[in-house]
Amino acid sequence: MKIYDRNLTGTAESGRPQETQKAEDSRETRSTAAHGSRDRVEFSGALGALARAVSTDQSGRSSRIAALSAQVQSGTYQPDAAAISRGIVDEGLARV
Repeated sequence: MKIYDRNLTGTAESGRPQETQKAEDSRETRSTAAHGSRDRVEFSGALGALARAVSTDQSGRSSRIAALSAQVQSGTYQPDAAAISRGIVDEGLARV
């Protein structure tokens, strides 16, 4: 990747006079404009799949939270103490 600082004055780092570099920069700008940008970024397909999975999980999570909230407000929510304790122990062991 080449980076051109058009604000440089005097002699360029390459030792060429500024006028020569300006002419080259001008040709490159026209070439880039005619052929599109030279910079390109590509993400793997796995990233797209991950984004879709997160989006799906968020909508499922939102509906689960709404259902739990309704149960708590109505007084019908009954957490499973054994499942909660297993989850706490498993999470603690996973960090070790």
